[in-house]
Amino acid sequence: MSPQQVEAGHAIYNKLFLLAYDLGALGSTCRFIWKCPSHHILKLYNQHVSANHLDVGVGTGYFIDHCKFPTTNPRLGLMDINRNCLNVAGKRLARYSPEIYHRNVLEPIEIDAQGFDSVGLAHLLHCLPGTMKTKGVVFEHLKGLLNPGGVVFGATLLYRGVQRSFLATFLMNLVNANGAMTNKEDDLEGLQLSLDQYFPESFVEVIGCDALFWAR
Repeated sequence: MSPQQVEAGHAIYNKLFLLAYDLGALGSTCRFIWKCPSHHILKLYNQHVSANHLDVGVGTGYFIDHCKFPTTNPRLGLMDINRNCLNVAGKRLARYSPEIYHRNVLEPIEIDAQGFDSVGLAHLLHCLPGTMKTKGVVFEHLKGLLNPGGVVFGATLLYRGVQRSFLATFLMNLVNANGAMTNKEDDLEGLQLSLDQYFPESFVEVIGCDALFWAR
């Protein structure tokens, strides 16, 4: 995959887009087009987020801002290739004094810090170029940042094998055409195979077009 393909997957996340992201992408689009209201993903965070958490592909930091940490003073890391997202989420979550990591998760990751007990990646995989098989390298890279017994969890939009309305199909085709998403080959089987390759235990639930997963 080329640097241009990687860039296309996150280029839309400019300052103006992020202003409308919570209400548009996580609000009306998730509820009415993808048919998976964001409270399902928030529930996933509440179930798996730890007091020592790394969030990857942070967007605006919405789910971290609203989830229930098991402590009032968690250690929080934010990782993204897009500096706009890191800036917006970092300010929103300043109360946690987050560690900021500007990284490309498709490449091996090194950080000068201790490991994490949980890693969240909400709506990241479908923005990455490649097939679900090649995207699976993300799990390999993030597993190296997890402490023993740690959990990785998140959500990704599937194209194949899910029920899509005309509007959902139109929008997915549109964003695949401009490179903001690359998920036309993504399906439940491919996601499960990627999780099974790197983790002995995993679970995936499909709600609408969204696959919610965890693995450890």
